[in-house]
Amino acid sequence: MTAYLFETPEVVSVPVIGEDKEYPIHRVFCVGQNYAAHAAEMGSTADTEAPFYFTKQLHSVVMSGQEFPYPPGTENYHFEMELAFTINKPLFRCSALEAASAIYSYGCALDMTRRDLQTAAKDKKRPWDVAKDVENAAVIAAQTKASDYGAISNQRIWLSVNGEVRQDSDLSDMVHSCTDILCDLSKFYHLKSGDIILTGTPAGVGAVAVGDDIHGEIDGLEPVQLKIGPAD
Repeated sequence: MTAYLFETPEVVSVPVIGEDKEYPIHRVFCVGQNYAAHAAEMGSTADTEAPFYFTKQLHSVVMSGQEFPYPPGTENYHFEMELAFTINKPLFRCSALEAASAIYSYGCALDMTRRDLQTAAKDKKRPWDVAKDVENAAVIAAQTKASDYGAISNQRIWLSVNGEVRQDSDLSDMVHSCTDILCDLSKFYHLKSGDIILTGTPAGVGAVAVGDDIHGEIDGLEPVQLKIGPAD
């Protein structure tokens, strides 16, 4: 047996409704500006030809319903409410039919963002890593199996902060569908079980403060919740 110099990380997983086993997460892919109105509020235009991506490491992934500290290095920490989905089979350069059959589950998620650092990175044409790949910044709710949920259509997606609705849209407003995303992403990666994809956020993103309660929902899915605690 291989011995290691220090303790290895525990498996990161998310509950699946109706299953006694959890879905282990290996990689987190995120789609940028997948709602036209959000792209516009960011001063951009949504690319209708192909999605674009960024990633988060596993230190970002936490389960819904907890309190986490306001992160260091930012004075403008933003919420982004998103649909997340998982897959349960390998995909590489896949067809739309193969992509659809590989979707295992759907769930609510938050892509928390150090917006001031993202803006600074954009201005200098640098990567977004320190803005997006933040500890405790991919908040995932319990998943619902795709076979139980049915087709993605015009389900409402919304988010409130301290009871005030801040984001409110429909999943039909996504520029690129889940199958479109998989077909494109599988051109660049050998996708496999354990991959989770966050599909972008509607317009209305904004800053949070210590003590704020964030609550996000998508029709038919378990809500996602996060409380912002004091900074470390």
